[in-house]
Amino acid sequence: MIVDAANVVGSVPDGWWRDRRGAATRLRDRLVGIASDGAPGHPGPVEVVLVVEGAARGVGSVPGVRVESARGSGDDLIAELACGREEGRDCVVVTADRELRRRVEACGARCVGPRTVWPATRVPEA
Repeated sequence: MIVDAANVVGSVPDGWWRDRRGAATRLRDRLVGIASDGAPGHPGPVEVVLVVEGAARGVGSVPGVRVESARGSGDDLIAELACGREEGRDCVVVTADRELRRRVEACGARCVGPRTVWPATRVPEA
């Protein structure tokens, strides 16, 4: 499961724009449960890769969630990871970005929206 951090975090207006790295870190920490337990329609354990970009770069990996910092476009890195996977290996990309969905579906990846992981990741603004 490859998670488009910017798209998932940005799908709920909870103040994430004030601290993009902090928002990506909170998302990463919540994805640990998905890595072990799975998500709706995707039973665990699940290999989770969180792709971060821009101000969120530098968020580190934790057990269960590998974080990849895009040097340029996060979408380009997500497409590279999804399309470059081992043949026969299932891949699910979590994003609502239509163009990114088109790109990764063209190489056989499946796409789901942010709500697939958001219920397990949503942290209300304090």
